[in-house]
Amino acid sequence: MVNFKSVEYASRKDGVRLLVLGAVHGNEVCRTAAIHKLMGELDRCDVALSAGCLTLVPVTNALAHARGTRSGDRHLNRGLRATTAPADNEDHIANWLCPLLARHDVLLDLRSFRGGDKPFVFIGPPNNDGAIEPFRFAAEEESLAARLGVHRVVDGWLSTYAGGVARRRGQETAGAPGIDDALYGIGTTEYMRSVGGWGMTLECGFHDDPSAEHVAYRAIRNALAHLGLTYGDQPLPVAGMECLQLCEVIDRQDAGDRFVQPWKSFEPVMQGQVIAERADGEKVVAPFDGCIVFPNPDAGLGTEWFTWPGRAAGSDIRPVQRDFRPTNGWPGSAPLLWSESRPKQRKTLVRRQR
Repeated sequence: MVNFKSVEYASRKDGVRLLVLGAVHGNEVCRTAAIHKLMGELDRCDVALSAGCLTLVPVTNALAHARGTRSGDRHLNRGLRATTAPADNEDHIANWLCPLLARHDVLLDLRSFRGGDKPFVFIGPPNNDGAIEPFRFAAEEESLAARLGVHRVVDGWLSTYAGGVARRRGQETAGAPGIDDALYGIGTTEYMRSVGGWGMTLECGFHDDPSAEHVAYRAIRNALAHLGLTYGDQPLPVAGMECLQLCEVIDRQDAGDRFVQPWKSFEPVMQGQVIAERADGEKVVAPFDGCIVFPNPDAGLGTEWFTWPGRAAGSDIRPVQRDFRPTNGWPGSAPLLWSESRPKQRKTLVRRQR
């Protein structure tokens, strides 16, 4: 049996409660190294908290980490929720992880990806009262995302996967259990928002990128400073961030479905360019000039094969590029980014009732 481990550092002064996760997927190891580096500095008092509480989880999925595989028994970051009848490794992790998330205000989940050109950060939706992911801390997420040191930001995760689930329910393609569950797209950050907090997933680079550990470490230190947990200068926002919105997930429907070339995330494509070919010969073509995200040639049947970033409006799909220019204040001072009708944000972090 594998034990769960989290390490908490607390200041004498009240403040934000930040949770940092590493190795949600067991084969993403450089984030663990960055967390261990910071733990050493905190233990030696080379770094000291000025306020708040910091919880570090170097390895979230210990079984997968020990095996050097992405998952233990299944994908941890899909359908994340506690259960009264845990049936596999990831169920047991969820029963430990979900209460841990609920005890914190902010989450920074450190990841890496199969292949691509540069790190990026996933943030949540604009403020809304909708059914899929109601939210009120959009400006706080945007402000921190601009200070993690990366130059690309992506949103639209849960709404895109909700659309994928709706489509799967109307198809007969057999797939992994739960892929047609309405909660299928919920992972760590989505769960965090569902319990009143906020957070983001930082993709620190591709799995074997030698600079990924530095990207992860810099992001943690910048987050600590920006949230007021450590002393020192405030990190400046990255200028001219590239901003993309996911709009559609494409599933693999047959074992014979194949890509026409080995794609990498965010690799440019042109409208009409053939991306893949179905087993029956149908061509899957790019609906616009843009890029492809998360291509997975090993995707299971009925699961996500790749994703389009863009904007869907009926049957008309257009790419989205946004000017991302948050100001220096914290929190709630980011300018209007996604909508000119965004409600005004509060000037202080709203502490949740526990």
